[in-house]
Amino acid sequence: MSLFKARDWWSAVLGEGEEFDQGCLCVGDVDNGGSGHDKLVVGSYMGMLRIFSPHSSKSGEELPAEAQLLEVQLQNAIIQVEVGKFVSCSELLHLAVLHPRKLSVYSVSGTSGNVEHGDQYQLKPVYEHNLQRTACNMTYGTFGGVTGHHSLCIQSMDGMLMFFEQDSYSFGRFLPGFLLPGPLVYNPRTDSFLTVSSSRQLESYKYETLAVATEAESRQDPDLPLKTGGKRLMPDWTFVLGEQALDISVPSFSHSSSSIFVLGERNLYCFRDNGQMRFMKKLEFNPSSFLPYASVTDGSTHLLLGNHTNMLQVYQDVTLRWAAQLPFAPVTVRIGNFPELRGVVVSLSSDGHLLCSYMGTDPSFFATPKVDAREVDYEQVDAEMRKLQKFIREASRTQDILPKGDGEEELIIAAAVSSSMDSPSKALIPEIDGLPVPSVTVQVKVKASCVLRASQLTVGILPPLAVTQDQFVLEPMGVGSSTVVTFSAFLNGRYPPADLTGDITVSYSSATELNPEGVPRVLLSRFSLPLALVCVPVSPAKTTKFKITVDTNQAPVDLNAIFPEFSGKSEDKDGNSLAFQFLSGATVTVVASKTSQRYRVQSDGFDNMWLVVKELVQRFDRHFSKLGVKDFKKSFSGTLPLQEYFLSVDHHFQLRVSAQQYQDLLSERAVQFRAIQRRLLTRFKDKTPAPLQNLDTLLDATYNQVMALAEAAQETRELLDEAFVRLRSSTHLLVLLLSLGHGLTPDQTAILEATLLPLLQDTPQLGWEESCDAAVSHLLRTCLSRSPKDQATSLAHLGGPVLSLPSDTSRLKKHITLLCDRIAKGGRLTLASEANVQVPAQVQNLAAPGGVEPIAEGAADGGELDLSQGAAKFIKKKQPSKKARKDKKEASRETSETSMKDEVGAAEESEREVKREKKESKKDSSSSKEKKESSKEKKEKDKEASKESGEKKATKKSSVKVKEKKKDEPEAGEN
Repeated sequence: MSLFKARDWWSAVLGEGEEFDQGCLCVGDVDNGGSGHDKLVVGSYMGMLRIFSPHSSKSGEELPAEAQLLEVQLQNAIIQVEVGKFVSCSELLHLAVLHPRKLSVYSVSGTSGNVEHGDQYQLKPVYEHNLQRTACNMTYGTFGGVTGHHSLCIQSMDGMLMFFEQDSYSFGRFLPGFLLPGPLVYNPRTDSFLTVSSSRQLESYKYETLAVATEAESRQDPDLPLKTGGKRLMPDWTFVLGEQALDISVPSFSHSSSSIFVLGERNLYCFRDNGQMRFMKKLEFNPSSFLPYASVTDGSTHLLLGNHTNMLQVYQDVTLRWAAQLPFAPVTVRIGNFPELRGVVVSLSSDGHLLCSYMGTDPSFFATPKVDAREVDYEQVDAEMRKLQKFIREASRTQDILPKGDGEEELIIAAAVSSSMDSPSKALIPEIDGLPVPSVTVQVKVKASCVLRASQLTVGILPPLAVTQDQFVLEPMGVGSSTVVTFSAFLNGRYPPADLTGDITVSYSSATELNPEGVPRVLLSRFSLPLALVCVPVSPAKTTKFKITVDTNQAPVDLNAIFPEFSGKSEDKDGNSLAFQFLSGATVTVVASKTSQRYRVQSDGFDNMWLVVKELVQRFDRHFSKLGVKDFKKSFSGTLPLQEYFLSVDHHFQLRVSAQQYQDLLSERAVQFRAIQRRLLTRFKDKTPAPLQNLDTLLDATYNQVMALAEAAQETRELLDEAFVRLRSSTHLLVLLLSLGHGLTPDQTAILEATLLPLLQDTPQLGWEESCDAAVSHLLRTCLSRSPKDQATSLAHLGGPVLSLPSDTSRLKKHITLLCDRIAKGGRLTLASEANVQVPAQVQNLAAPGGVEPIAEGAADGGELDLSQGAAKFIKKKQPSKKARKDKKEASRETSETSMKDEVGAAEESEREVKREKKESKKDSSSSKEKKESSKEKKEKDKEASKESGEKKATKKSSVKVKEKKKDEPEAGEN
């Protein structure tokens, strides 16, 4: 039982197909029973008038018909019902019913029954008024200060207020500037009427002003002079709301003696009687109805507020005090007092659901009986404790974020890839370098175990692969029905893909008890495309640049049996070698050793070998599992090809730098182009002719530069996409070799792959280099750190630098080298170790923001990950001069092979530094203390030197910037 749910005390469903609105419900002692208990009077647009006297029964299964006192079918639609003293010379309450063209006043009387059928009630008409205009709503009160009886005021659809005093018509007045009718209410404290006009402002008209105004025989233009001797009708005060009002309420209880409440479409307003605003509350939902009621605390006002999300909220002024869930959106809310319960909330929906409810919980009078004391069986208690502790340990191991679903799936997705290629092919590119581009058909079967109204299927596949159609709208399915979707996949680029898998996502809505419309759900399935989609068999190549050797513990296998779809066109019938040529032109050769249990994969491109090595390892697993071999193992014992991997990293980084340079140049030329356009426009608008001074020639030249730069930027972006796919292939191959070489578990392999490939797509805002560097640095600081103290200190460090494009890749390559080195030494990749580290007390004191210094990894790690301020100043002093930067730019335009060789040499030097620092770390602790003392003295000297040179740097700063700007301008023009 939810605490925040309205408790159903009594409810009824009124008719079928009837409509109800704001004025169709009123609460009062309409039959003048004298007991002080209220009755419910409900009228519908179908002309049905019902009166109820709800009361709870002991059985709790009372039918609504037993509480119904009266049901009468009237001839016209019922717009509004009110209970008041509408008959002269009578203190009894009567019922006023407003129809579109008639106002009727009835008396409700009851006769005590002598039989078991109960009392009998009758509805007798007292008087009625036929209206000349179509009515919209009405209000009642003691107009003009007359006591003892109530008068009625009806607002018509064309803006006329018609006043009735009991059975006689008093007068009528047209509201000025009227367009559409709004809510109308009478304020007895000021003897005025409140309404919201079409100009979205709250207006107040005194009854005295309305009485002496111009007689409303016909609607007149307010700008024309008056035809009679009356005064022009003007509001007493106005307030601009800026939105249409749904309802107005003037509470009459003493706590809010001067409050006027207005419910808008987005806000709740409270005004004083003179039009001054007390407060305003901005609503975060669409309201449907509201009702102020008397509060226990003096000085504050409570009100009920219903909205279209089926919620009933209780506010104290502007503070939300309670919220209760209703089974519908209430169009009107009232409070009534009934025999068994006082203060019942009565709500009515637009389709006739009448509910009497209360908020809170039902009181429980159950008392726990006393039990006889008995001896405790400690062995049983210990067994139960061990059992509970076992459950707790198992629950703590599984750190599932999403809750586990039911055993039976609502949808079952089965994807089947055709074993043969399509004929004819459906590829967009018919052939690449003379080789035809094939396509393969994928058939997806969706089977439903429940009723699905609307669902959508999406096919996700990474470039350069593409599909014929990636969006499908599925028809509604019943229980046990199925739908089949077919599409074709093909290669849509001139380079091999990094992954041959695709995702199928089905989004649908599942109906629940609380949400019959349905809760959004997503189901994911994956399919794998064949290797023959991107390559064809060729003759093996003898000389290659890159080689990888995979070791196994089983006898050599015939490669033609492992790759049967490529064996038909292979020239080697012995099955010792097999070659694959990608459609882009690259060739990968697989050679099986005749004497040992090794397999060599070789190619001219490092990234080209990934798909073949992955397919070879997977097919080995399937082949030996079919043979029943359980102890099959595969490994990689060679040197990790980091230098070859860094070639792909450098190539991708150089293209990112080029793309950024093209973007900057394009922005500069665009600014220049717009400036020339403004100059030309000023010349053309000038009435005095003036020479253009070659502005048109400059405009044409700038336009040509903009177009050329845009084409170059687009071409660079395409090359960058291809480089990122090749980098993904190289990264996947490196992760596989690390997993084979060091026996990583599937979970550790997944962590390593997520670290080295944090992005699936490369964007100008966030690139692979900075994301991978941050992820690798996190692993080096946490699970791969050298000591638990360093790990705890890194966990206490809050925040981090903003990710941006680095200046070079040396830092990233150093971190990747450290990562591979620590994994080779037995480092354990895990994410759960972060939660198990106990933070020392001295580290906890540094957990405040700004209290943690950048953490060094130690001398054996090849330097600090985060540079201190002194090191940063040292690097700034060692920056190259302008001539060196120019030479660096000219050197960067040389061929990529020389730059790649230099980077390989730099990587080798970093490895030598790591080995040298490892030897130095094995020295005595005494020497390390002396080094620390000397380093502290050196830092103090550097700080003093930096303070002295600070003033000199400040004077030279502006001049250096001007010189650099002057030198950069011709360079930008040359580019």
